[in-house]
Formats: sequence, structure tokens, C-alpha cells
Amino acid sequence: MATSSEAPVLETLAAMTMDSIERCGMDASTLILTRIAALAAMDAPAISYLAHVDPAIKANLSLEQVQDVLVAIAPVVGTARVMAAAAHITKALGFALAVEESDAEAMARAESEGRSGS
Repeated sequence: MATSSEAPVLETLAAMTMDSIERCGMDASTLILTRIAALAAMDAPAISYLAHVDPAIKANLSLEQVQDVLVAIAPVVGTARVMAAAAHITKALGFALAVEESDAEAMARAESEGRSGS
């Protein structure tokens, strides 16, 4: 099946995620913590965690809550997967912060150029 979309895979994943959220009766923080546990259990890469950074922030999740989930699942999924998950989460957070800083710097430059060009 051909599609005219620029990013059909990302759009499909986004649609699946939205459908899952709409059909789920969990509150936002429980939903994100459950997804983090599932990502850890399947040894997901950092990019998979990155997709959950913004929803986790919007759900007001704390680092301690994420750590508690990793502690809770450690006996089931194993030390190696939990340590890998912690590293992947750290990498995703670092990337998210770098993007945010880059966006802030770009906005500051644009404002500065706007003021000097006026």
C-alpha cells in the first residue's frame, strides 16, 4: 500500500500511540510508568525512551518514580536489562536536554538578530 506521507512509519506509530492512550483507562503517570517498564523489559533502545520524555514531563513524573519502576521490575527482568534501561533513559534525557538548549539558543539568536535588524 503506497502512501503520500513524508513520514509514514512515524505517523503510524503516533496514531497507534494515540489510539492506545484513548482506549486506556489509566491516568497519564501510570500509563507512562507502565510503558517505561515494558521498554525496560524488552531492552528497548534510547530512542524508544525519548518518545516518552515529553509525556513523562507533562504527567509530572519524577526521576524517583522512574527509578522506583526500575527497582520494582529488576527481580523480574534482571539486572542487565534494568541497568541498560537506566543508561538508555539517561541518554534519552541528555538528548532531549540538548535539543531544548539548542532550541533556546536559536530563539535567543533570532531575538537578538531581530533587535539588531530593527
